[in-house]
Amino acid sequence: MIKHIVMWKIKKNVDELSKEKNLKKMKSMLEELKEKISVIHALEVGCNFNPSTMAYDIVLYSEFRNKDDLETYQKHPDHVRVSDFVGSIRESRAVVDYEM
Repeated sequence: MIKHIVMWKIKKNVDELSKEKNLKKMKSMLEELKEKISVIHALEVGCNFNPSTMAYDIVLYSEFRNKDDLETYQKHPDHVRVSDFVGSIRESRAVVDYEM
């Protein structure tokens, strides 16, 4: 089993939308991927409430059966569309992929 965890810090305002509105849109878009990409075994998205400056704003936790499924997910057109949106609103990103 492959675990894929990504955390992002989001810019304050992008395209006249507040950080909170962009977080809500991003969360919804990420959660919709579960229904669109069959190789996703599990997917969870959470928005941070910790006020620490060290904290990230949003996290994606997902599981895949193997590395090939993770690669399929990453190249899937629906994932690419979400990734393009996220790239336009993110300040920074951290990712960890590991095998269980």
